[in-house]
Amino acid sequence: MTRLALAALFVLSAQSALSQQAVVYPVEGSFDDATFGVETAIVGRGMVVDWVSHTGEMLNRTGADVGSDVTIFENADIYQFCSASLSRKMMEANPLNIAHCPYAVFVFEREGQVMVGYRTQPEGEMQEVQALLDDIAREAAGE
Repeated sequence: MTRLALAALFVLSAQSALSQQAVVYPVEGSFDDATFGVETAIVGRGMVVDWVSHTGEMLNRTGADVGSDVTIFENADIYQFCSASLSRKMMEANPLNIAHCPYAVFVFEREGQVMVGYRTQPEGEMQEVQALLDDIAREAAGE
């Protein structure tokens, strides 16, 4: 089975397991290629990356401290950012949409496969944010 076919199976099983809590896309390149792609896609849309959470490093560093020897990810980063215009629009529609800010796109490497994705957004006005996240993730994945 090709690497792309395996990735597609991973995506389908991951999406089923997550019950549509997240959308993920396989990346043909390296983890570094994918993180560069995410940052480029965000900045290219006129936004600024506010923070990068190095979640994979934290999990690997703290595993023994919490009694685990399981390596979940070889690498995993989460890019947080905001769109002033889109966030204003979402929060003018419903101030409680602040709960979805900042927006985030993640990249992880597991068992040699690199994936990029994002957490799904609620129905209604937040679907405009989901469309933005999907565009960024697809661009970073090379789709």
